[in-house]
Amino acid sequence: MRALLSLSRLARRLPASLAPVSAPTTFLLRHIHADAPPPPPPPHDSSPFVSRILESEPSLTPNAESEPASDPTLDEFLARFVAAFRPRLTAAFPNHDRDVLDEMLRLVADVVLRRLTEADRGPDAIELNDDLWAAVWEVSASVREAMRRDQVRADLRQYLHCDEVKEMTWFAVDVGIRGARLRELRFKWACEKLDEVEFYRGLDDKRADADADADAEAEAEAEAGADPAPAPVPRLTALPKRKGEVKFTMYGLDMSDPKWAEVAERVAEAEAHFVPEEAKAVEGRAKKAEERLLSIDPRRGDPVPAIEEWKEDLRPNRIDCIALLERIKARNVELYLKVAEILLAQESFEANIRDYSKLIDLHAKANHVESAERVLGKMKEKGIAPDVITSIVLVHMYSKAGNLEQAKEAFEFIRREGFKPDLKLFSSMINCYINHGEPEQAENLIKFMRGPRVNVKPTREIYTDIVRAYAQRGMMTCAQRVLNMMAHDDIKPTEELYAICIEAYGRIGDPTQACAMFEQIRRRLGHEPGDSSIAGVVAAHMKKNQLDEALQWLLSLEKEGLELGVKTNLMLLDWLSMLQLVLEAEQLVQKIKKLGEEPKEVHVFLADMYAKSCQEEKARRSLKILEEKKKLLKSDQFERVIRGLLDGGFSEEANKYYKMMKSCGFEPSETIEVGVKASLRIRGASRHTGRR
Repeated sequence: MRALLSLSRLARRLPASLAPVSAPTTFLLRHIHADAPPPPPPPHDSSPFVSRILESEPSLTPNAESEPASDPTLDEFLARFVAAFRPRLTAAFPNHDRDVLDEMLRLVADVVLRRLTEADRGPDAIELNDDLWAAVWEVSASVREAMRRDQVRADLRQYLHCDEVKEMTWFAVDVGIRGARLRELRFKWACEKLDEVEFYRGLDDKRADADADADAEAEAEAEAGADPAPAPVPRLTALPKRKGEVKFTMYGLDMSDPKWAEVAERVAEAEAHFVPEEAKAVEGRAKKAEERLLSIDPRRGDPVPAIEEWKEDLRPNRIDCIALLERIKARNVELYLKVAEILLAQESFEANIRDYSKLIDLHAKANHVESAERVLGKMKEKGIAPDVITSIVLVHMYSKAGNLEQAKEAFEFIRREGFKPDLKLFSSMINCYINHGEPEQAENLIKFMRGPRVNVKPTREIYTDIVRAYAQRGMMTCAQRVLNMMAHDDIKPTEELYAICIEAYGRIGDPTQACAMFEQIRRRLGHEPGDSSIAGVVAAHMKKNQLDEALQWLLSLEKEGLELGVKTNLMLLDWLSMLQLVLEAEQLVQKIKKLGEEPKEVHVFLADMYAKSCQEEKARRSLKILEEKKKLLKSDQFERVIRGLLDGGFSEEANKYYKMMKSCGFEPSETIEVGVKASLRIRGASRHTGRR
């Protein structure tokens, strides 16, 4: 503000009312407004007001002949300077007219122009104080930066369409680069081209300056005339003898040091690893040996003779062997596994740990555990210890094969090495513990996953597998603990998980918890439970022999519009057949038939019920149907039919189904075996089909 207030002293030199035509149309006035210059003033008797600076500067008078030549860069700078400096004057002097502000701007621009062109200031030139000069320099710097940015943009627009950038852009399009990536690369190439041009332009400027300095010195010497003529340059007739070692620097480094020779050798060795060599052309005997190798059956043939012939003719190195394996893998993966194991043992192959780990991984994915262990043993015989990557492959392989001890050993090695296992690795170990019958260890592994050191969130599938393992063993307290961990991790249980818990409560006979889980499905999931959940609640009541409570609960569901499915009706049929309620059971059978295909369990329950109630004809009808479906029956279903026949006194039929059970590969329980043998011994050779 202090800088701008200093212009008020300049404003006092102007009259109170300055007409629009009082200021002449000079060279600088064109930059004050964006519009065209005003029309010439009308004739007037009195001479117009002209400031002292106009009187003192002939070049600024309205004489067209004295107007300087136009400089585009200077014109643009002054136009931008006036446009940027005007808001500051307007804010500092809000009560002044536009004409007064224009005259202030003209005075400041006049000083700036004289400073830039180094013109003669004259006796009546206006002097600006330090604060005003600081404001002028600040505005000038911003204008100069804006002009520089605009020039860079213009140059970039020019180089975006140059031939080199277009050629690289077409190549990028040919290799498949599109969209934002292509635009980014094109802009980058244009910037590099601009930098290159600026660099050489700078060199040309330096050369021009050096030439100008040399010309100036030559002129000064010519004017002085005191120095004698320069002596002629002697001709070189022989090379000078070198003394000592050659020393040269590059980027500030002494490249004559012997250590750089060692660096060059190491770089060459590294390039040999990173830049692969090309495989030799397979021709002649080697080509025929390779064709014979590709035609070998990996299960019955021996590829060693063909490999030896191929090696004898081609003299292969590692690159040639890898190329051969790739060609074999494209034709026959099983043959590839066999040939790769043979080539890994060759010294010319120079096998490393990655080659062994890849082969072990392929065997593991194909479930060839013995082959993978054989390759692992050969790797250890060569003195190559398994690393973390190989151990990860072993964990997945042993977990899939159910070898818990080997999987634990590989997993502990990974943890000792400080490697953080991922979710896939944890999932394999958890499944291995579950399949081995140790859900407690799987739960401990989940707690380790959720700890602060690992912080890997278990998935819903992992929680479901552990809950199912606990539910199958009837350990519902542990299953509920896992469900609480799920709730803590904000994982919402699915209907399948609730159904697993309800069925488990049904097997252990806890109708209270089964009903509670049933209501949680309604409350949390917002829809009606499935038929398997209803059947689980009925099974829990059946374990407690609570028929009335079960029927009342089912009637309440039917009143709410929930229809019973096949599983629930089968559970009720099982219950009624054990209670010998024949009429009610037959009504349920008719209802099951209306729902669709009749399950085999229906005739298992009916054969047991009819045999115990001595209804021989109906029992034989169900037994005949079961005999046709004997391959579908399970061990407990065979034993139930045999037990019913023994209780009803049908010894021969019981013996027949006893032999049928053994022929299907099931081993009868000791109770059934003793019962069948006792009934045959008591009856002897006589045939009796009714009760004794």
